[in-house]
Amino acid sequence: MKPNKVLASLLFYSLSALGISMTIKANIGVSSFNAFNVTLGSAFMVKAGTITTIMNLLFLYLCWTMEGNQRAAREKRQEYLVMGTSLLLFGYLINGFVYTVFGSIQLTNYSLRLLFFVLGTTLSGIGTGQVLRLHLLKFPIEHFCQLMAGQCRWSFKQIRYSIDFVCIVAAFSLAIVFQLPLVIREGTIISFFLVSAAIAWSKEHNLILVGVANQNIDTQRAEKKNRS
Repeated sequence: MKPNKVLASLLFYSLSALGISMTIKANIGVSSFNAFNVTLGSAFMVKAGTITTIMNLLFLYLCWTMEGNQRAAREKRQEYLVMGTSLLLFGYLINGFVYTVFGSIQLTNYSLRLLFFVLGTTLSGIGTGQVLRLHLLKFPIEHFCQLMAGQCRWSFKQIRYSIDFVCIVAAFSLAIVFQLPLVIREGTIISFFLVSAAIAWSKEHNLILVGVANQNIDTQRAEKKNRS
């Protein structure tokens, strides 16, 4: 693994954590997966970042078990270790942003909360898109869906939407059973469209020139070799 790509991936992981934290703070609804995490955390009095880490690590473990008997998986132990460490950082940052950095901020105006949510959703999408663009770290749910799609008749999209559906139903059920505030609101609908657009845009743009220097060096070496 190249250190610069690892650092850049962790940086954009952090940006995604900041964006998610802003959507939680805005309190106008969150994405389906985050809705489940926030509701589950509220039901058992666990911080949002902590429960997000637990769920992500669960999906990461499922991915490892699905690849565990393959030779390629054994060669990817370092990659899985880095991914697990980054997920711990991810949850820690969410807790820090939600309960410390934004803890004393009061968003009483709905327009301000909406703006805060849109900005957070955009930052989260940009961070996610850059992580995917760097092709180093993976988001456990997406990786799990890819592995499942390769082993069954369902497509990646079908499996991903199925997980979203289960998360929404679970969030509704937990909110009713534990009499908790419903976090599936207008923000959930906004994030459904805005996150995909932000990720798609981000994947097409290199926001940090990672790998460009190495590419130039390789090009120069190839030119020298051809001249000789």
